[in-house]
Amino acid sequence: MTTAPFSGALPAGALTGPAEPVFRARDLSKVYRVGELEVHALRSLSLELYRGEFVVILGPSGSGKSTLLNILGGLDVPTAGSVRFFDHDLTAANERERTRFRREHVGFVFQFYNLIPSLTARENVQLVCEMAAHPMDPVRALTLVGLEERLDHFPAQLSGGEQQRVAIARAVAKQPDVLLCDEPTGALDFQTGKLVLEVLERVNRELGTTVAIITHNVAIGGMGDRVLRMHSGQIASIERNAVRAPVDTLQW
Repeated sequence: MTTAPFSGALPAGALTGPAEPVFRARDLSKVYRVGELEVHALRSLSLELYRGEFVVILGPSGSGKSTLLNILGGLDVPTAGSVRFFDHDLTAANERERTRFRREHVGFVFQFYNLIPSLTARENVQLVCEMAAHPMDPVRALTLVGLEERLDHFPAQLSGGEQQRVAIARAVAKQPDVLLCDEPTGALDFQTGKLVLEVLERVNRELGTTVAIITHNVAIGGMGDRVLRMHSGQIASIERNAVRAPVDTLQW
């Protein structure tokens, strides 16, 4: 296995054949320094995320969920340990290489939508497509999330759930290998949150995109292939669901 840093291209056959790890994280630690105080966000954490799976990462605030997601997505670097994306060593990558990795292989969905208010739904998605190597047609991306009738509406004309679905379409439109979601239903009510989860499940099922959701909502765990529970910067347990629960059966 090569130890070369990320170069942009995937190894031959990376997205074919039996499920294999997309990410391999080994002994990750992350320490933030606030004056003389050290905050240990991650403590010797190791995990693998597999191609095409749907993973739910549960844990209370401060358990290290967002830090883990940021490191996997190339938004942050660990204090110690390593992260590999297929055969590419992300830990050894410089900022330019991590930017390329994020642009070509990772889609992000956050709790807040971060749409550009002066652009329509179609234009918000198109903006990302212009920077992607192999983008999806913006109309197709918005149709995938059920917004084919809202293409030319501005964010202010959309509900919170619709804005979040535009954000998902924007992330999906560049056809990433991995979709990393940080509390994607955190700002939404119960019914709207379910609609957003249904969209994420559809993206995983129809496009084969690896999806990882971090949340404090235990009920969401039922829809994942695996459930990782975090506590104090470590993975406390890993559970595999024999059958993924349909979103409309989730109760919280």
